[in-house]
Amino acid sequence: MAEPGGIEQRLTSLESRLEDVATDVAAARRDAAAARYLAAAHDRDLADLGIKLDASRRAINALGQQTAARFDRLEAAMGAGFAAVDARFAAVDARFADVNATLGRTVAGQEQIVRLLGHVITRLNDA
Repeated sequence: MAEPGGIEQRLTSLESRLEDVATDVAAARRDAAAARYLAAAHDRDLADLGIKLDASRRAINALGQQTAARFDRLEAAMGAGFAAVDARFAAVDARFADVNATLGRTVAGQEQIVRLLGHVITRLNDA
């Protein structure tokens, strides 16, 4: 049979170890509670990040659409401007054609005058 003093010592040692285990369990519970809190905070942070990411994506898409609309207006304005320039060049081309026709008639008239003067000079020389 075991000695009564030995049992007492073993019981004291067991109680001491039991207190250590209880302390460790309490610390583990606190650590688990802290981990749950941090996990919940992490989940909230991820949810907030998702909301911010969605808002940023919507803003970027809206800016893209706005920029595309501005480029569409710019292209239309430039197209109208180039059409006006083309029309003015066509008018200038028409005026140059008129000037060429007028110069052609002037040249023909001058040639006729030169022929007539040539006849007059020939008659004067013959007389």
